[in-house]
This record gives sequence, structure tokens and C-alpha cells, in this order.
Amino acid sequence: MEEHAPRAAGPAAAVDPFIGTAPTALPEPVGLAATWWFPKPQIGNTHPGAAYPFGMVSACAYSGAYPTGYGRYGLATEGVPEEIRSRQEASGFTHFQQSGTGAIRKYYNYFRVTPMLQPLDALGTAYGLGDERAVPGYYAATLDSGVRAELVAGPKSVVHRYVFPRHEDARIVVDFSQGGLAIPHGETVPLRAHLELVAPGVAQGRIVVEGAPLSVHIECDALGWQQMLWYDRRLMRGGSRLDFDAIRPTTLRGFGLLWAGAAAPEAPVEVRIGFSLRGPEQARANLERDGGSGPGAFARVSGAARAAWDVHLGAVRVDADDAGRQTVFSTALYHSLVKPAFAPDESPFWPGHGAFAFDLCTLWDIYRTQLPLLALLFPDRAVELANALVTICEEEGNFPIGYRMARGADRFSRQGSALAHTFLAELCARGLPGLDWDRALVHLHHDLRRGYGEDFLLHGSAEPLSHTLDLAVGYWCAAQIARRVGDHHLAAELDEPATWWRNAFDPATGLLRPSTYYEGGAWNYSFRLLPDMRSRIALAGGDAAFTRLLDRFFGFGASAVSQPGRRPGAPEMEAGYALGRFEGLNNEPDLDAPWAYHYAGRPDRTAEVVHAAVMNQFGTGPGGLPGNDDSGGLSSWYVWAALGLFPVAGQGIVLLGPPSFRSARLEVPGGGLSIETRGFRAPEPGGPVQYVQEARLDGRPLERSWTTTTELAAARSLQLRLGDRPGSWGVRERPPSGSAFPVPPG
Repeated sequence: MEEHAPRAAGPAAAVDPFIGTAPTALPEPVGLAATWWFPKPQIGNTHPGAAYPFGMVSACAYSGAYPTGYGRYGLATEGVPEEIRSRQEASGFTHFQQSGTGAIRKYYNYFRVTPMLQPLDALGTAYGLGDERAVPGYYAATLDSGVRAELVAGPKSVVHRYVFPRHEDARIVVDFSQGGLAIPHGETVPLRAHLELVAPGVAQGRIVVEGAPLSVHIECDALGWQQMLWYDRRLMRGGSRLDFDAIRPTTLRGFGLLWAGAAAPEAPVEVRIGFSLRGPEQARANLERDGGSGPGAFARVSGAARAAWDVHLGAVRVDADDAGRQTVFSTALYHSLVKPAFAPDESPFWPGHGAFAFDLCTLWDIYRTQLPLLALLFPDRAVELANALVTICEEEGNFPIGYRMARGADRFSRQGSALAHTFLAELCARGLPGLDWDRALVHLHHDLRRGYGEDFLLHGSAEPLSHTLDLAVGYWCAAQIARRVGDHHLAAELDEPATWWRNAFDPATGLLRPSTYYEGGAWNYSFRLLPDMRSRIALAGGDAAFTRLLDRFFGFGASAVSQPGRRPGAPEMEAGYALGRFEGLNNEPDLDAPWAYHYAGRPDRTAEVVHAAVMNQFGTGPGGLPGNDDSGGLSSWYVWAALGLFPVAGQGIVLLGPPSFRSARLEVPGGGLSIETRGFRAPEPGGPVQYVQEARLDGRPLERSWTTTTELAAARSLQLRLGDRPGSWGVRERPPSGSAFPVPPG
């Protein structure tokens, strides 16, 4: 049978979803990049499964490996991950995979579907995978049993298509009890479950996992096949319903349903699954709305996914000089558009309709880069996410730092504080419609007193000191929103705590004081782009002293370092941390640090660091990422940097630099922005850096090295003249530092 794979054409043609699925395998770094040290796992942790842009659901081959359920590698928190599988294999195909995350203890992989030629007792057998293929929205592989599997994803549904070799007793098994990963402490056990056969070829059910009810409506068009429930690997012939009220890990026995019958290659079988957090009937409606109900759904859903990805990936186009660089950029954009998982009208935790989103794992990684990209390219979705966050805070009592499809307190409090404040301020600075800012401000204000906020108010700082920076920025963001809604009294109240970031710094060193930092040290967190960088630089002793600190951090003049290997020991890691060195793009606290030079009048240094990162830390092939992609936080950094742009999250500012492509086109609502260069030379690893000599925005000279997000979204052309030596551009007029969202001069 001919596969119904999406055509390899349009914006999706250059995307390689396998990038990031294996340990880092980049060329040996040269120049400045050779001095950077990677403490975190050297693997992208992505998966190649079928996903819809910002969709609720995904589907991929399941091996149980860390952390997406796909692949061969085990739990890794530092160094090169260990193999736990000797080959690519799968025991079936699961749903709701994470994208590039690390140890967040929320791994989904529910409702495993397994095409089998053996008896039910063989369920869980790992089959070797061959002939894997993936494009946005589509994944396919052949099991070594001879079964060819294809999967396509809609916003709230997935369609499986299986082609069996000729066999008298083939079967498709759906395991309702499967969840999580096949690593120690990685399993997820349902608490309650209900499943029933409602008609020939039609079933439905619900499982409650980690407090969240997840429902399915399943259709299978295997005509003439038997339809049965099963429990503990035993068939329940004649039964039509299973209910479990109190499952425990110690009492769990596998359960689910299956279809069994004679198979032939000329008779492919479709399995169509709609998902909902609000019951099987809504799951059925979601399947129908996605076009996934009834025969022929695979082609319909595939076409819809292809069209959606063409629109989303077509939002940014670059003039690439070779196919490899085009693939790196297109795949980075693709990974930037997989999460968050939007699920409108699906909240299982409170009544009513409206915006809802889950899988905000991890907000501390995506707030700097991925969410500003969402706000620029798809502002309606950004507003939808903001409304979801406000509702979550209203219903659950706090803005989340990481939010997932699970009931219970936020488990990520160590990583950051007040990050939703930065995201909402980003939208407020743009003046985007669709948000009730008075309602949002109430929750933004109250949320600042939760968690580490009490210590911050009582003592003027909070430990770890990274939270002091988070909270001070959160107060600044809330103050700007208060001014926008006209509450100047509240804004004045918030202004003073916004200055307490100073309490975290040691004027004697110009760096943050010693603390128990999360994933990094004082050096990594010391160059965050604060709203008042003028005062931050003065605290370090002025432009020259601040630049010297940055130069040391980025390794100018330093020797090359060796990266941690497999199972690095404590002495090796301690020696690496003692370097106080930029951790490349292996660790997210460093993502905005290269642009700190702009505030000291040294955009040339930013250009040199960004050039080294773009050319040394991204590549083609499964090992093409330097570290965890973290829901697109890393990939979106590349998208911005390769365009010669960088957002200062929450402050309404975009910093400018030399792009990595001759020209680019951004399609934004209301028009499009063309980025054009003169004097461009294609960059190479270790090759010369180019510097901006002059800039024009819509034909007007732009002496400053920044623009506002509003100005950028409304612009139609950004013209940059590049050269081989630093010039005077961006040296005199620094990016804004102050007490309000910036207004561009003139």
C-alpha cells in the first residue's frame, strides 16, 4: 500500500524532526566556543512523533526511554546520557509526549496502541524499528514484526494507520493502564478507569492519572474483526465494560481493549482516537471536529496537519546558502511551535469554557525566547495562553512556574518565581487586545507574595538569589501593567521592591553573592537582562569593568576546555563549575547573557559570542543540539539569534545584531517584515564575524541597537549594512533602562 505521508514540499520540507533525539554529535568547537563548558545532559531530548502546532496531543513510537518515551537513553542530569537500549525499538505507540524536557517527573505516554501478530501474552514485547520517517504532523516506522505504522495528529486527536503482513490472527491492542516511562520511578499508574465497547468498531473510556481525567473516543475500521476487552492479559469474551474505582501500584494489572482478525497488506487498518479532559462525548466531538472520524480519516487529518504546519512554518523564511543550514533553521522553528499544549474548553479542574493550556514545562526555559516568539508571530495564541494563565491563577491560587496535565501543587518552585509576570508584561508592552488587564493585575499583585515572595518582602531578598532577581523583575513588570491600566498608586507601591535586585549583588565583585543556585552558579545568573541595566553596570564599576566580567565569563583569551563524558565524577563537575564559564546553550540561565554587552556599548562583543554559538552549537542529524531543547526554549533562541534579533522578555525591547542569513521574511499579523543585508558573507565555524555598520527601519536611519516590540511588529523592512570590523553603530545610544516600557525616539 502507498503511504499517505505529507508531501515533502513547502515550508515543512526542510524540517528534520529527528534533530535532538540522540546525544550531542556536533563538530569539535573552534575559537571562542571551545572555551565553553557544558554541565547539563548533552542531548536534545526531542522526539520525532506526530504533533500539531501547539496541539493538545502527539503520538510516537514508545520504548519507555527518558524523557519522551522515544529512543534509547536513560535518565541523565549531567554529561553524556547512557544507553538503556541497544537499538531503536518500540512496544507500541503512545500519546502526549514531552518535547525536549529533562527530569520533570511528568512523562505522559498514555493509551499505548500496539499492532501485534502474537498472542496477547506477548504485549510489551519490544520490536526493532526500521525505515523511520517523520515530517511535521506525521511519523512512520516499520516494526521488525513486519507491521508498517503511520501516525498523524490533529489538534485534539490522532489517527493511526497500520499495514499488516498477511496473517490469520492479527490484532490491535490498546493498553489503558500504560503510562510514564520504563525507567526507575518513571511509571504512571491510573487511579480510576472506565472503558466500554459502545458499538462495533467503537469504544470509549476514561482514566484518572495524577488527578487529571483523560478521556478517549476510539474508532477502528477493521471490518469483521472481533472486538474485546482484556484484563491481566486475559480476554473477556462477551464483556462490554470495565470499571476500576481504586487502582493502586501494588494492585495494578494491565487492562484495555483489542481488535483481532485476519489481516492483509491490501487492507490497512485505521485506529482513530479523539481525546478530551472533559469526558468521552467531548472526545468524540473533538475527533469529528478534527476530521478524524469515519473511514478515510487518515488522509483528512494528514492534509489538515500539513496545511497547519505550512502556515506556521511559513511565518519565518530565510535565504539559506545551503540545505544544511536551512534544515537547522527550519527544524528550530518547528521545535519552537510544538508547545505549549493548547486545550481550549478542556479544563478538567473548573467549570466553564475558554482558554486552557497544559504542558507549560518548562516556563523558566521558554519565557525568555519561545513565548516572545509566540507573541510576535502568533499574538492571538499568546493572548489565549495569557488568559489561560490568569484563569489558572484565579482557580488554583497562584501563577504556575510549570503547568502540566496533573492535579496538585506546582512542583517546580525551586526553578523560578514570577515568570508569568514577565510574559504578561510582554503582551502589555505590545498593547495586544483580548486581556482584562484589571483582572490580571489583581492576580499578578497577589502572586508576588506567594512562595519565595514572603522572604523577599520581609528581608529584601530570597534564597536562592536567582529568586531575588525573578521577584524584582516581577514587581517591575506588575508596576508597568499597573501604569497602563491607570493605577498609579499601585505602581508606586510596586516600584521600590523592583529595585531590590541590588540586594543580590556584591559590589566588590560585580557579581551575585554566593547562593545555592538552581542549575548554575553566580556567574550564570549575574548577566540577566534586568530592567535597569544602567544601574546594574554601575554597580559593577562601569562599562569597562562590566565588559571585563563578561569577557571572562565568555572565555575571551581562555584555553579550550574538555566536556563531561559519561558518568562524570564529582571532582570533574566541581572543576568545571569553578571555571565560572558560559555554559553555551547547554543551560538556559545563560540564554540572554550574550546581549548584556549591548548595554555597555559593545554590540560587537555580542556579535562575536552569538556567531560562535550559532555556528558551533547547532547542526543536522539526531545529535544536532547541544543540550535539552526544553519545550523549544533552546530552538527559539536559535531562531531569534539567526535573524539578528533578541527579545528582552517582558520589557518591550528587541535587541539587534548581524543575522546569519542574507535575508529573511517574517509574516506577522497585519503585514510582513523583511530583513535585508548589504555586505553579507555566509558565516562559517571559526570564520570571521560580521558586525552591523548601519541600520535602517522602514528606510529611517537607526543608530540605536534596539527597537521596541511594537515598532518591530509594525515595521515592513529592516535593512542592515554589515562589515568585517566593529564600527560606531550602537555604541553611543544604549538600550533603555528605566521605570516604564520604552517609547522609541521620534
